[in-house]
Amino acid sequence: MDHHICVTCGTQYPASPAPPAHCPICEDDRQYVGRDGQRWTTLTAMRERHRNAFRAVDPGVTGIATEPGFAIGQQAHLIETPAGNLLWDCISFIDDQTVAEVERRGGVAAIAISHPHFYSSMVESSRTFGDVPIHLHADNRPWVIRPDDAIRFWEGEALEVLPGAGLTLVRCGGHFPGSTVLHWADGAGGQDALFTADTIMVVSDQRWVSFMYSYPNLIPLDAPAVRRIVASVEPYPFDRLHSAWHGSVVAEDAKGAVRRSAERYVARIGASSG
Repeated sequence: MDHHICVTCGTQYPASPAPPAHCPICEDDRQYVGRDGQRWTTLTAMRERHRNAFRAVDPGVTGIATEPGFAIGQQAHLIETPAGNLLWDCISFIDDQTVAEVERRGGVAAIAISHPHFYSSMVESSRTFGDVPIHLHADNRPWVIRPDDAIRFWEGEALEVLPGAGLTLVRCGGHFPGSTVLHWADGAGGQDALFTADTIMVVSDQRWVSFMYSYPNLIPLDAPAVRRIVASVEPYPFDRLHSAWHGSVVAEDAKGAVRRSAERYVARIGASSG
């Protein structure tokens, strides 16, 4: 039996003789069902026309993205530390070449994922790299489509992963109740970096970020949710901020950019900034 993958969101499902009838990730109003209806593929089919590109993002950080683009089109970040490597967020496609490139960089000791849209082939990735743990916030448990013993649900507001690596998961909420960012104290050449995915989105003018409940359907967050996101990352210094797509980086004064962007956002939706 095949593990079918949703073509629109990239989520891999438990093995079944036929594709599922629905994708609840896409039917949620943060996502969408494509104009051609619900469509499915498999890793076997993808290997006929896809490959993964590896790009240097920062010292110790490699972006991994599928070409031609697939589903949402995000890139995963492989973060290399002396305490082990963390795969931040996942993509759907994986093949022998991908495994070889990752292993050449020291492999994967753990996986952590920001929110359900990037769960993709997380279980496949865990098993490929030795059943490494997958860290997900417990508030996002209802959106796990392919359960597995490798998944470790964490609770609360922060979690240190790979002790000694300087890596901390921070729950921000907003886009999803358990939406999470990753703070790396040794990132950006020792100036600290934040990896945010959809929770704090780098926009076209890369001096700014934004915050949304749904990006494809343009549903904004309310002011309390935006303020909570900013408050969640306030205790952490960071000069650089990486979102989930190649080149989506606030290269300097990223913490200031988050503050300024939140003030602008709250003002534009007509709420008091106090």
